[in-house]
Amino acid sequence: MRTILLLILLALDIFPRGLHRGGDQEGQYTTLRNAMVEQQIVERGVKDPATLHAMRKVQRHLFVPQDQVRNAYEDRPLPIGFGQTISQPYIVALMTETIRPAKGQKVLEVGTGSGYQAAVLAEIVKEVYTIEIVDTLAQQATRRLRANKYNNVVVKSGDGYYGWKEHAPFDAIVVTAAAEHIPPPLIEQLKDGGRMIIPVGSPFMVQQLMLVEKIKGRTRTSSLLPVRFVPFKRNP
Repeated sequence: MRTILLLILLALDIFPRGLHRGGDQEGQYTTLRNAMVEQQIVERGVKDPATLHAMRKVQRHLFVPQDQVRNAYEDRPLPIGFGQTISQPYIVALMTETIRPAKGQKVLEVGTGSGYQAAVLAEIVKEVYTIEIVDTLAQQATRRLRANKYNNVVVKSGDGYYGWKEHAPFDAIVVTAAAEHIPPPLIEQLKDGGRMIIPVGSPFMVQQLMLVEKIKGRTRTSSLLPVRFVPFKRNP
């Protein structure tokens, strides 16, 4: 009942700056975050304990613009500027679970955005290398991740199509923008036995969320579900 009431208050914009009327503000965010995990993620089939723990721990309201804080725990993507979005919580959890993250792993993310997906990964794996083509977003994400003590995340401003060869191979790769095809450099930088998840399809259309597995030097792809992601941007 408390969770439902808080969600109603948010929807009515009674707490437009993030639940700061009455009670413990961080406690209220924790209530909303736990409800997000149970109602949006667990009920839709995500089971990996490490992923669920990370989704409960990372404070999504710290990874959205101030005017979106009241919407931070809703089941939808949110705008973060420059035509980019923070993915809906369920998709973040699904993509995280699908790569089978584990302690000691090194993961590449293409499309840092606000830094939220990188923070979720950083709660589980040893190192996260993340690339963002919009320089301002890369700088903002760097500051945000540092402020929240995600010291195992390294952010680079650049074209993610080419991956990050200096730190390859990667145990897993997460791509958070829709590409018209799977970039060959990313396949090359994926460790044998590794997994990549990437939305593939035309910009502004329904795409397919694809799982790419590298097995003995060969790749195997499978389609998971239809999705809508912002386009994979490239440098001119």
